[in-house]
Amino acid sequence: MANPRIAANGRPMESVWDYPRPPEVVPCDRQVRVLHQGVTVAESDRAVRVLETASPPTIYIPPDDVRAELLEATEGHTVCEWKGRASYFDVANEGGHADRAAWTYTDPKEAYEQLRDHVAFYAGRVECYLDDEPVRPQPGDFYGGWITDEIEGPLKGGPGSKGW
Repeated sequence: MANPRIAANGRPMESVWDYPRPPEVVPCDRQVRVLHQGVTVAESDRAVRVLETASPPTIYIPPDDVRAELLEATEGHTVCEWKGRASYFDVANEGGHADRAAWTYTDPKEAYEQLRDHVAFYAGRVECYLDDEPVRPQPGDFYGGWITDEIEGPLKGGPGSKGW
């Protein structure tokens, strides 16, 4: 058996084109941290990853591991064909305000029940880490995937990828 390719962070490479469709929810085996202006918003070793073809993993953090007092509900919703209706939050503290930096599914579709009330964050709007590795945001301004050294594409979200 051939040895897997290893990323700079020491983890085996993952192609987003090997992820399933419809998406799959799997445990995250890394420590997750989210900060805004130096303040910890969320920290968890119980997060889950949603893996979907062409997108980097989206990380969902259990509500007990998120500082709810730093989240402000916003107006408007989006609908995912798989997961259901998403509600959004601003993240705010004394250091500043990050518009629509997080979202949740309060009533997900049955196949995604384990995401109920978990919170996902946009890596481009707040600081996100897996273990000590800073996360890079998925291209574009809609999808919330987290890119780390082992994730390889091409990735949905950038110009020309709308129909993927």
